[in-house]
Amino acid sequence: MAGQASRSSQTSVRETIEFYLLDHRTTLGKAIDIGLFVLNLVFIGVYVLATYPLSQAAADLLWLLELSIVAVFIVEYVLRLYGAPDRLAEFLNGYTMVDLLTILPTLATAFVPGASIIGINIGFLRVFRVIRVLRFYRFTDDEEFFFGTVSSETLRVMKLLLTVLSLLFVSAGLFYTAEQAVNPNIRTFGDAFYFTVVSLTTVGFGDIIPATQAGRWVTVASVLAAIILIPWQASRIVREWTNKEKVEVTCPDCGLAYHDPDASHCKACGHVIYQEFDSRD
Repeated sequence: MAGQASRSSQTSVRETIEFYLLDHRTTLGKAIDIGLFVLNLVFIGVYVLATYPLSQAAADLLWLLELSIVAVFIVEYVLRLYGAPDRLAEFLNGYTMVDLLTILPTLATAFVPGASIIGINIGFLRVFRVIRVLRFYRFTDDEEFFFGTVSSETLRVMKLLLTVLSLLFVSAGLFYTAEQAVNPNIRTFGDAFYFTVVSLTTVGFGDIIPATQAGRWVTVASVLAAIILIPWQASRIVREWTNKEKVEVTCPDCGLAYHDPDASHCKACGHVIYQEFDSRD
């Protein structure tokens, strides 16, 4: 009996943790969402600022801030795994993998100070911090946010903007990592971001060019990703707008969804479908 009560209590704790990590409506759920959102922004800001010339005191302060934020991310990561109904599925989840990859560089820097001696390239690992921007997609899983509920059209526009910003940011981070040691024109993240924007918009001023093979491949991959991802997201928005007048009814025979407001039969198979419309129209 005591063992059953213990298992029941443990299950309850796990369900509570899972609920509040996903919740957008309760005070605690909103606080967690806002806190994680702000910490993600600050973490990305720390990454960008660290690429600029700073005094030793400022650099030490940024490092302390990064360690503090990563500590919170580790707690969140562990709680998500603990509270998940299927821990393996949660571990293999794309967002969870992003969480893990972005905290590993900081942990390696903090706890493996002699990594370069044993052959671990910390400089390469730290590039994974740039993909933290992808973590914002977790906030766009549905129409509910900590500030309220948005329409599906607004959510799609938000995802498009996030795709563009993520593509620019990740591309700039990868290009900076590949070029900053050998390219005199790439001294800061801002220089890399400028080059990325100019390249992806096909303006190509030519004042900055890749100096490494890796930089060239990053540029090629970024352009190809922009050609594929941005039109794909934009087409979903256009499709949503063009079908705005459609009624969300699914044909029970062939499964075709979204029909005209006054349709009584499915336009694909002719099956009778139920739709309400004003007979006075």
